[in-house]
Amino acid sequence: MSDPLGTTRPPTRSRIGPALAIAILAFLIGLGLMAYAVRNTPGFFARGGSNAPAAKPTTAPVAPPEANADAATLALREATLAAQLANLEARAARTDADTAEAAVNAGKAEAIFVTFAARRALDRGAGLGYLENELRRRFGATLPAQVGTVIRVARQPVTLEDLRESLNTAAPMLLARPSDWWSGIGSELRNLVVIHRADTPSPLPSDRLARARRQLDNGNVETALAEVERLPGAADAANWTAAARRWIDARAALDTLETAAITGAFAPPPARPAEPQPVPSPSASADGSLF
Repeated sequence: MSDPLGTTRPPTRSRIGPALAIAILAFLIGLGLMAYAVRNTPGFFARGGSNAPAAKPTTAPVAPPEANADAATLALREATLAAQLANLEARAARTDADTAEAAVNAGKAEAIFVTFAARRALDRGAGLGYLENELRRRFGATLPAQVGTVIRVARQPVTLEDLRESLNTAAPMLLARPSDWWSGIGSELRNLVVIHRADTPSPLPSDRLARARRQLDNGNVETALAEVERLPGAADAANWTAAARRWIDARAALDTLETAAITGAFAPPPARPAEPQPVPSPSASADGSLF
């Protein structure tokens, strides 16, 4: 139909297209937000989209790295302290052993000193004094006989000089012939001709006496005693032979004590032993000799 005024109306635009585009854009934004929520929110489907708090996963507790480092450090320190303690114990054991050995060596040295001092006192003809108690304390439990011999002889000392002087004094008595005339004649006849091997000593009394004197000068009392006992008047020289035997017994006892002191074969007695009783001194002549 024609416009009576002679004008035309413009065509109307459709609004359906823009609305549809906006709807599609909104739908895509919603899908993106949903995908983001599903990926970053654990248990989204389990909650069903509700606002209830999600259940915490049950997993074993894991110690933090700091705790593990502290435990390792403590274990290392304990091992170090244990090693140091073992080293200290070993050093203490070595120190105890060294101390015990030093004590044993000191005891040996003191015992040797006591025996040497006792020998020197006997050689000088002096009394033992405090050495008596030391000999009893160190050797009384193991060597009581030797200790008693040394103490007994020291209370009646006999020196080499005493033996030499007494032997010179007793020489006429030792060389005297028997008083019986028949025995005297037999002795004279036996001494007229003396036959012996060249490598054996002379059996003449004067030669025996000379050998005894030389042995005394050399300190060989045992050999001198053996020579004197073979002289004709040996029976009348009992005091000299007894004194010589006492000298020999005392030195033999001292030798045993010195060996025990050196080897450590001695021990202090558990109790103080009884003091030995002195024996009566041998009779002495008017001139002070042993006869």
